[in-house]
Amino acid sequence: MLKKITQTSLLILLFSFSALLRAEPVAVGYETISPAQPTHDPAKIEVIEFFWYGCPHCYDFEPLLNKWKQSLPKNVEFIRQPAAFNDTWTKHAKAYYTADALGVVDKIHADFFDAVQKKGEELETEDQLAKFFVAHGVKEADFHEAYNSFPVDAKVRQSAAMAARYGITGVPAIIINGKYRTNGKLAGSHEKMIEVMNQLIQQESTKK
Repeated sequence: MLKKITQTSLLILLFSFSALLRAEPVAVGYETISPAQPTHDPAKIEVIEFFWYGCPHCYDFEPLLNKWKQSLPKNVEFIRQPAAFNDTWTKHAKAYYTADALGVVDKIHADFFDAVQKKGEELETEDQLAKFFVAHGVKEADFHEAYNSFPVDAKVRQSAAMAARYGITGVPAIIINGKYRTNGKLAGSHEKMIEVMNQLIQQESTKK
């Protein structure tokens, strides 16, 4: 009887070990979004960065992200998404969308980060933002028109909903192809975030 029990236990252990060997590796550095969200262009791998200009971690991550973007595969679409969790964040999101409407995001994005993070400038009111945009070559009338436009207001209103849609609770956070979410805590560091992003992009590219 004892011999039979021992043999049965051994078989169970062998079966369990074999199952572990066949099991897929546990996800490291990211979380799966459930349900997966639709992307802007199904033909491409979509990468969304959620950020806030007042976030020092976002500021530290920016150089790594810019370097990563320089070798962006043609099948990858990168989208910036300002988060709007409170009044201050919302004002910065509105500044970003105003720049987007005026076609000057690339011109002001880095300087806006520097102004807030390094110089400690208050860029929240319409007048404060107008001076910043004018200093970057935007006509004041054009700024006010874009800043108070319906499209900019609509995008700002969508910001909070977007964060909830992807389960974002802090920044910087990255969404890969509507399916995966990573951040510094999950990945372990900003450098590891880039590694996770590349891994998942490769994974999604192989599927396509």
